[in-house]
Amino acid sequence: MKGVDEPVWVEVLDAAYKEYESWWRGINVEEMHEREKSPSFDFEGRFIAELDEKPVGLVYAHAEKLSEEKKGFIYDFCVIPEFRDRGVEEKLAEVAINELKKRGMNVIQSWTGCERSDRVQLLEELDFKLVYKTFDMEINLSNVPSNIGENTQVTISPLRKNVEEDIRTLNWLTNECYEEIPNYSPRTIEETRNSVLNHSHLKEQEIFFAALDQKTVGYTGVGIDEKYNIKQNVKSGRIGRIGVLKPYRRKGIGTRLVLHGLKTLEAKSMIKAMVDTEDNNPTKAVKLYEKVGFKVLQEYLTFEKRL
Repeated sequence: MKGVDEPVWVEVLDAAYKEYESWWRGINVEEMHEREKSPSFDFEGRFIAELDEKPVGLVYAHAEKLSEEKKGFIYDFCVIPEFRDRGVEEKLAEVAINELKKRGMNVIQSWTGCERSDRVQLLEELDFKLVYKTFDMEINLSNVPSNIGENTQVTISPLRKNVEEDIRTLNWLTNECYEEIPNYSPRTIEETRNSVLNHSHLKEQEIFFAALDQKTVGYTGVGIDEKYNIKQNVKSGRIGRIGVLKPYRRKGIGTRLVLHGLKTLEAKSMIKAMVDTEDNNPTKAVKLYEKVGFKVLQEYLTFEKRL
């Protein structure tokens, strides 16, 4: 229930996701409330499983409102480890699927870590098929290369958070650059503004535009998650999405944006940087990150069920 169950949600999520220590930075109630302020947040479809009146699992059946394909997503699907193998995951999966059916979804996606063979088996038994892998990648900022094909004619400028024109430019670029990416749904101006001004994790965030021949052709963002760094005892930043307009790809613009982002994080005294991408990304972003020097830390599997 909105405004009531957030503490329980946070407690179960943290207890269940401890197995993903390499990336799970935890979440608190205040951050949960910040997420709920997002224009795209869906309050429906959240369920808590109990055993002996104790909360032991969660699932969030999210119906994507702007998806032409009517695609739903099973998020926060977790059970505290000591309560697994007692039918809780199976029941949560059933509830989520039925909820998304009820809301008219034609396709459902769910993900799991590669090491969760039991979760993989459950999804396969429910007729989910593996559709793509996601990679968490990392680079040591002392090893950032140069002269690897970056376009030196590109001009880089920061987004001005208090300038509406810049917010609108970012929104337009994001939708143009990502329209062919699987699972991407167009973002509204309000969603873009919220992600720039009120990001729930990246309290220190910068976004940069790339221009060629005085035309804005791409962008990237970098940020620092202070809570993650304290928990992991590291100095790590994150490269956010990189977008380059289709006619300007394969011209070294993406490489220039990545290198600029890494130098920005290094200037903020970060020692490492992380990024995530998928193997079904039509821009072959994983190849770009490998060229720059990123190495794969962790793989995750995304499964899909067609109704």
